[in-house]
Amino acid sequence: MKILVLGAGIIGVSTAWHLLERGHEVTVVERQPDAAMETSFANAAQISVSYCEPWANRDAPLKALKWMFSKEAPLLFRPQNPLGAGWLQYAWGLEFLANCNDQAFERNVQQLVALGAYSHTALKDLVASTGIEYQRLERGIAHYYTDQKSFDTAGDAAALMRKYGVARQVVAKDELLRIEPALRQFADSIVGGTYTPSDESGDARVFTQELAKRCKARGAQFLYGHSIEGLEVSGGAINSVAVRAGTTWACGIEHAGKLLSLQADQVIAACGSYTAPLLRSVGVKLPIYPGKGYSATFQILKPELAPQVSTIDDEKKIAISRLGDQLRVAGTIEVGGYDLTLDSSVARARCHMLSRRIEQVYPGMCDTRTVEQGGEPNYWTGLRPATPTNIPYIGKTRVKGLWVNAGHGTLGWTHGAGSGKAIAELISGQKPEMQFGFHGA
Repeated sequence: MKILVLGAGIIGVSTAWHLLERGHEVTVVERQPDAAMETSFANAAQISVSYCEPWANRDAPLKALKWMFSKEAPLLFRPQNPLGAGWLQYAWGLEFLANCNDQAFERNVQQLVALGAYSHTALKDLVASTGIEYQRLERGIAHYYTDQKSFDTAGDAAALMRKYGVARQVVAKDELLRIEPALRQFADSIVGGTYTPSDESGDARVFTQELAKRCKARGAQFLYGHSIEGLEVSGGAINSVAVRAGTTWACGIEHAGKLLSLQADQVIAACGSYTAPLLRSVGVKLPIYPGKGYSATFQILKPELAPQVSTIDDEKKIAISRLGDQLRVAGTIEVGGYDLTLDSSVARARCHMLSRRIEQVYPGMCDTRTVEQGGEPNYWTGLRPATPTNIPYIGKTRVKGLWVNAGHGTLGWTHGAGSGKAIAELISGQKPEMQFGFHGA
């Protein structure tokens, strides 16, 4: 079949690859000049099958209320004007609250682990067949705690993961320091942790861009610099996709690119947070709302002090991963619309928190100076396409020929390879081998 994939992040490119594997003709449409230039660009770098707890849990409502008054809060709700598009945030929030109970939490964990395990296998197979290199570290993920009360509950989370087949173990501080000696400088603040040796880390942007090159070499067409103008539906079926070639400038005048109408047998929307407004234009309503995440990438100055194991900081709710001679730290969620600015007071506070925390945990290991201090930190922000359950939408929509692969939240890198394989299998009339409830809209 001739298939259009809308979006060239980790989800869209993985989808394209697996469609090609099954003999389909693939065209990928992407508004950026290359793959993985938005949400997949500078994420936390973790393949974290065992650390997939949904944001919605029984403690989340009270914590969210308390955190609303802190610019550095791990989860920050910034209420939007309920008139107009702002009401979508409130609708999403109500569904989020409905999932803040133990029964929903465990149900959602089961789904996320099933997709994660399937996806991790798909990633390993893909890397083995392509030889892509992306600063991969297969040394697990360690989660350290600085608060005894929080650590006392770590066993429950680990037991839940083991229930669904993930070997996440509670470890004492001494064992944690043996697993990652670089944490010794911060040892006085650590009370214990958990560790999952099967997890890993690597650069999602590098991987996605390399996979896109291989897709192109196998015959896929990539229309970079093409924005999606709309979906054209007739008789309850997708008819075509209107796209516009990139804007150009001549003699100081802006010239809009040519408007094109692309047709295909099937169309897959994999546009991250922008999937929801695109699909709403044809009557498909999905509770996908953007969660603004932050990261910082620091140059490592003292390699002998740098970590080799990707870690999660429980207190700050951030992930830390080594990518060759750089250190990536990422985290926090800001639910407040499609804002990508880095120069607001809230954004600056959240970025500077990342710098301060790295200096506390790994003092002197990398250059964490802010611009005000004479440094050049590489801060970044991206929109994570979040559903209230954290479970993505993978499947058909009510519009014939229109599919969706979106809503992966903070787990796009973890679930990317599997999500692409799963939807390629579904379109090809196959049934993915995992216990996951596929649903579109």
